[in-house]
Amino acid sequence: MQLHICATALLVAASTLGIWGPAHADGPSFDCRKARLPAEKAICADPQMSTIDALVTKAYAGFEPAFGGDKRRIARGLVADRNACKTDAACIVSAQNNALQTYGNAPLWVQDYNIALIGKKALDLAARTPKPADQPLPASVGQCGFTHIEALTTRLGDDPLATASPEAGSAARLTNGGTAVSYDREPGLASSKVGDPVVMCLIAIPRDCPKDDLRGRVYYAVDLAAKGTWALPDSQHLCGGA
Repeated sequence: MQLHICATALLVAASTLGIWGPAHADGPSFDCRKARLPAEKAICADPQMSTIDALVTKAYAGFEPAFGGDKRRIARGLVADRNACKTDAACIVSAQNNALQTYGNAPLWVQDYNIALIGKKALDLAARTPKPADQPLPASVGQCGFTHIEALTTRLGDDPLATASPEAGSAARLTNGGTAVSYDREPGLASSKVGDPVVMCLIAIPRDCPKDDLRGRVYYAVDLAAKGTWALPDSQHLCGGA
């Protein structure tokens, strides 16, 4: 997917118009009078996040792990992702959207809200850091870091992206060890060049996976030179795939 560099303006306009979420929030799934953790308090203070939290609880009720895993263990991992965000709204919504996708029911408005918030976080980070140095690949949901594009190729990595046909897909390799892969010609990658500086944010960690299968982490990225964006997994297949 592609989100243009005006993510901040998009977020402000959409919040003003109320296009994300119902007019009256449902939730959260817990009693806000008993909220103790920073993430819980942040959810209680935000109508959209309160609604999303209620959706997560509802989706969990019908969830059946795809690979025979323990349902409660998977849920604990997703809640831990959320709580680790503390008061970071972009991080919380990323974790909650990841939970909804894991449970098989992520409304489009939640996904759009997630991308708008994480896009704003990435742009704010770039604005505060005029001369960024490369940082390690983000390891926690909602964490962002700077890197550079090392290679742009087709999905299978056998040809340069610039001269490849659209049917060949697209892929990027970053200097922090990160990757991005798409079966399509991703516009954000196609507009980029090797060496471009990038802000990269981890927005999803698969939790319902076979043991030791770590594929399918999803990263949102902004090319700070070309201004293109993408939200793509780190592999051709998600965990449990071929």
